[in-house]
Amino acid sequence: MKFFKLARKIRTEEDGAVTVDWVVLTAAVVGLGAAALTLVRGKTEGLTEKIGTYLDNAEVKTTF
Repeated sequence: MKFFKLARKIRTEEDGAVTVDWVVLTAAVVGLGAAALTLVRGKTEGLTEKIGTYLDNAEVKTTF
């Protein structure tokens, strides 16, 4: 009889389910952020090299 009361209590409580939902949603957001960072980082490496080369070759005028 105690087993059935315990099973009914576990089935009707929703506190743990909400926690699991938040953990899954947080993991999804972190995963999407990491994927976006990987894509952006890969595309910007070439651009930063071009900017560095341009700035190395730029002449700075000290007079007006």
